[in-house]
Amino acid sequence: MTERQPYRVVARHPGFELRRYLPHLAAEVRVEGDFATAGSEAFRLLARYIGGANRSRRPIGMTAPVGQEPAGAEKIEVTAPMVQEEGDRPGSWLVRFAMPATFTAATLPEPEDPRITTREIPAQLVAATRFSGRWTTRAFEERATALGRAVAAAGFQPAGAVRYARFDPPWKPSFLRRNEVALPVGE
Repeated sequence: MTERQPYRVVARHPGFELRRYLPHLAAEVRVEGDFATAGSEAFRLLARYIGGANRSRRPIGMTAPVGQEPAGAEKIEVTAPMVQEEGDRPGSWLVRFAMPATFTAATLPEPEDPRITTREIPAQLVAATRFSGRWTTRAFEERATALGRAVAAAGFQPAGAVRYARFDPPWKPSFLRRNEVALPVGE
């Protein structure tokens, strides 16, 4: 079974739940391209890393979700599109795998591919909304905009970039897939 990144639900608000995530390790890669293409390319690179393409030649267990966010984005704009439509000019995306909780910074294998970096993500308070369906640009964009508005209406301030999370493999029927849009918020 795939390990899921743990969190604790702090509160529920109209349009989102407020979650507390503990610090965790992540492997991430920055990729250029449209939303879908960048996600696919980055997934392949990260999958090779956890498959054993690391200095220790050690496989690393897969975790969920796979996160994707605009690279270099400071915070969400609640009225602006979060994701470009496929075919639009490419953007820069940061795609991340959370590492299994059994690893520490000292025991996590070093990636062979220099494009992949590992780091500790600090504890965060995050507003998140869940949905099922296809991984389309429009599906993520609509929910990101709605989440940004719901967060603002609840009186919270964004504290980071909006993230898109995929929990299931591409062969799972879309109506059974778990997807999320998440936004770090200030304490």
